[in-house]
Amino acid sequence: MQTNNTVIIMRHWPTIIVFLLSLLITQMNVAMAEDDALEHIQTLLMSKNFNEKTQAVSLLALSAHVRSAEILRAYQDGKLYYRKADKRLLLTKKQDREYFISDALTGDELGVVKKREIKKITSNNTIRKKIRIVLAGKQLNSADADVRYQAVNEMLGNPDANVIAQLKSRLLLEQDKKVSDAIELVIAISNIDAPQNEIRLASIATVSGSLEPIVRSKLESIAADDNDEEVRAAAKTALDNISVKLQVYSFLETLFFGLSLGSVLVLAAIGLAITFGVMGVINMAHGELIMLGAYTTYVIQQAMPGFIGASIIIAIPVAFIVSGSVGILIERTVIRHLYGRPLETLLATFGISLILQQAVRSIFSPLNRSVVTPEWMSGSLEINSVLSLTYNRLYIIFFCLLVFLALFLILKKTSLGLQVRAVTQNRAMARAMGVRSAWVDAMTFGLGSGIAGVAGVALSQLTNVGPNLGQAYIVDSFMVVVFGGVGNLAGTLISGFSLGVANQFLEPWAGAVFAKILILVFIILFIQKRPRGLFPQKGRSAEG
Repeated sequence: MQTNNTVIIMRHWPTIIVFLLSLLITQMNVAMAEDDALEHIQTLLMSKNFNEKTQAVSLLALSAHVRSAEILRAYQDGKLYYRKADKRLLLTKKQDREYFISDALTGDELGVVKKREIKKITSNNTIRKKIRIVLAGKQLNSADADVRYQAVNEMLGNPDANVIAQLKSRLLLEQDKKVSDAIELVIAISNIDAPQNEIRLASIATVSGSLEPIVRSKLESIAADDNDEEVRAAAKTALDNISVKLQVYSFLETLFFGLSLGSVLVLAAIGLAITFGVMGVINMAHGELIMLGAYTTYVIQQAMPGFIGASIIIAIPVAFIVSGSVGILIERTVIRHLYGRPLETLLATFGISLILQQAVRSIFSPLNRSVVTPEWMSGSLEINSVLSLTYNRLYIIFFCLLVFLALFLILKKTSLGLQVRAVTQNRAMARAMGVRSAWVDAMTFGLGSGIAGVAGVALSQLTNVGPNLGQAYIVDSFMVVVFGGVGNLAGTLISGFSLGVANQFLEPWAGAVFAKILILVFIILFIQKRPRGLFPQKGRSAEG
C-alpha cells in the first residue's frame, strides 16, 4: 500500500509542486496587499485632512489585523502618535515629561522618547464618534452579554445603515433578552423615519416606554410637525407614557437623595440624642467631635496612601476611639461640674468647640482637606438612562442603619445599656440601686461622642474636611433630636430621614435656604403642639 502511494506521489509531483507554489504566491500576495493597506492607513492617519483620517478609521474597521481594535482605542484615547524620524505609528504612555512608546502594528516596545521626537495624531468629535461605533461593532460578537449590551448602547446615538445591518445580523443569534431588547430599540429608532406609516407606527409603539434622550427628541419632533396626523397622535401618546415614567423616576431619585441626606442627619444627631437625652447636656461641641472623626479619616488615609479602600474601614473604629476619648475628657473635666446648669453647659461647650476648631487650624491649617473616595465607593448603580444611584450615598445609608442597629443592641442587650436606660428614666432611683451614675454619664458621653466621630468618617466621603465642618450640622442635629423626641433612638432615626426627604422635596421650588426656613418653622409649630416630639421619653424623670 505504501509503495502505491509513493508511486502516485512520484507520478503527480509536478502538479503538487505547482499547487504549493500557487498557494504560497497567493499568501504572499495577500500579505503584500495587507501590508500595502496598512501602509495606506498609516499615511491617511498622518494626514492633516480629517476626512482622510475618517477614511483610515473605516479601513481599520474592515482590517483583519489583530491589533486594529487596539490602534482604534489608542486613537480614541489620544495615545496614538507617530515618530517624526521614520513615520512609524506608535502607541504611547506618558510619564512625567517622557513617553514610553511601542510599535502600533507589532506591539514591540521601542523605549523612551521626548515629546519633540513624536507627533500626536489629531482627531475631532466626528472621528471619535465613528471610532466608538466601530469598536462597538467589533464587540457585538463578544461572549460576554454585558459587553454586547454596552456595544449596542454605543450604537444608539447613530443608527446608520451599516450599524443597523450589523444589529439585524446579531439579533438572529442573540440569546440574552436584555441585549436583544436593546438591539430592537436601536432598530426601531432607525425605522421611525421610514417612509411607510405602518413601520413608523410600529416603531413608535416599540420605543414608547424608552427613556433614552434620543427617543424623546425624535418623538417631540414628530409630535410637533409631522405631516401624518395618526403618526403625530401616536408620538404624543408615547411622549405621555414617557413623561409618566420620568415623573416616577424623578420622584425616586429625589427620595433617594432625601434618604441619603437623612442618613447623614441621623449619623450626626444620634450621638447627640444619647448625651442630650440621658444627661440633659446641650453639647455645642458635638459638631467638632464630628469634625475630629473626619480629620482622623484624613490622617489615616495619608498614613496609608497605597491602601485607600482599607483606610476607610480602619478609620471607623479609630475615629470612634479618638472622638469618644475627647468626649470623655470633656465630660470629666468640664461638664461634670455643670450638671443642672444648662445655660452654663451650653456656654462652656461652645467655648470648647472654638478651642477644638482653633486646634485643628493650628495643626492642619485653615484650608480644607480632601479625603479620597475608595474605588469600591466610586461610581453609580445605573438603573436606567435617567436614574442612577451613587455608590457613596448608598453605602452611607446602609452604614447609618448599621450604626443605628449596633447602638440599639448596645442599649438593649448590654449591662451598660441597662444602666443607661435606668439613669435616663430615673436617675435618683438608679443611684439608690447602686448604679454609678457618674461612670454611666462618662461612658454615655463617650459613646455619643464616638458615634459623632463615626459620622465624621461618613461625611468625609461627601464633602471636604475643614475646621468648620461640624458647624454645618450642629443646628440640624438639634432639630432632628427635638423633633424625634429627646433621648429616643427610633424617633431620631425617623425624624432624620423625614427631615432629609422633606428638605429634598422642598428645595427644587423653594431653594436651599428657604427650604431650611420652612422646615424650621414647621418644627417650631410642631413642638408647640407636641413639646416632647414624635416619640416622647418615658419614665419618672421625663414626666417631671
